[in-house]
Amino acid sequence: MSTWGDRLTETLYGLGWSTVRRLPEPVAAGLGRRIADTAWKRRGQGVLRLEANLARVVPDATPARLAELSQAGMRSYMRYWMESFRLPAWSAQRVKDGVEIQDLDRLMDGMAAGKGVILALPHLANWDLAGVYLARAQGVPFTTVAERLKPESLYDRFVAYRESLGMEVLPHTGGSAFGTLARRLRAGGVVCLVADRDLSASGVQVKFFGEAARMPGGPAMLAQHTGALLLPVSLWYDDSPVMKGRVHPPVDVPETGTRAEKMSSMTQALADAFATGIAEHPEDWHMLQRLWLADLDSAKGRTA
Repeated sequence: MSTWGDRLTETLYGLGWSTVRRLPEPVAAGLGRRIADTAWKRRGQGVLRLEANLARVVPDATPARLAELSQAGMRSYMRYWMESFRLPAWSAQRVKDGVEIQDLDRLMDGMAAGKGVILALPHLANWDLAGVYLARAQGVPFTTVAERLKPESLYDRFVAYRESLGMEVLPHTGGSAFGTLARRLRAGGVVCLVADRDLSASGVQVKFFGEAARMPGGPAMLAQHTGALLLPVSLWYDDSPVMKGRVHPPVDVPETGTRAEKMSSMTQALADAFATGIAEHPEDWHMLQRLWLADLDSAKGRTA
């Protein structure tokens, strides 16, 4: 049964999709900045967590610099939402004009070789826009996985929205996603996974900005099982209306070691590539949740 809070959340998202998409682009961008600045000034839990995360990414930052980064981070986060609400109304040409990806040939060459390709990326800039660019502007259909949201009706709406943009979307839970992803890859397809935050509590431990964290082992496991090419991707915004991105060199399957050792090594390589992109553009990393094990353990301790 849905709660009043669930219905309110769904209503607010519905207003975003129905109203923001009709606004002129400069008006929507300005609205996003105002909302971001208001949220930042209130110093809520998400803003404080974002600053705590950024303190690890930029360890020598002064409190003033962290505040500056967190404000820019909230603006980047709201830019993501404003763009995402408007994406269904964007033409293929608008999408193409709105994205520039460096070294995209690494993806295209992998596909031309008949291999499946896994694109793994952190929560940087607008991964939905990158997906639409891939599907509409480059003609590359792909499969992805979505975290189940509450209320369920909101999750269904997100799935329908992403599928309308050209993505095949599988639920994160349920156990069948891995098999479907593997079949798509063995058939030479493309899989895109946001992979800097473990949602299962059973991910692979990595060193991330000098501290222990867990990240999902799915990308590495899929590459091992299917022989697909595993490519890290980073995205960022600059002062232009165009989102930028880069496809990093592939993460290869090690020649020796057990399956678990190979997965650990590959997931660490992904974490290192993610860290490179995040360190270059920390204000575009939308991580408003706990990520490092020390933070997760302290939260568990307070709950206990």
